[in-house]
Amino acid sequence: MTFEDYAAMVRATRDYPELGKNLIYPALGLAGEAGEVAEKVKKLWRNQGQRSGEQISAEDRASLVKEIGDVLWYVAAMSEELQVNLEHVAEENSRKLLDRKQRGVIKSAGDSR
Repeated sequence: MTFEDYAAMVRATRDYPELGKNLIYPALGLAGEAGEVAEKVKKLWRNQGQRSGEQISAEDRASLVKEIGDVLWYVAAMSEELQVNLEHVAEENSRKLLDRKQRGVIKSAGDSR
């Protein structure tokens, strides 16, 4: 599946108030879903001592993949609201991170590094 294929599926499945003029809904959804991913990982660590992907059971991995997919859906929905495609988002993020790595500030704090 390509970014464009995924974006087309998101366009077909978005259903929230003021669709196309509402950045708030997907932003809040993204925060909620990211929190669910973090909560699941926290519980795997707390309850089972699992810290890496290789330690996670197939069932827990499948559950996390579903939650990460929900995060991706909201990222794509936000991109649609901003009228930018996912490929552009990925390219910009790649450019930013590779520049930081090249300048030796990948581990630094702050947005403007």
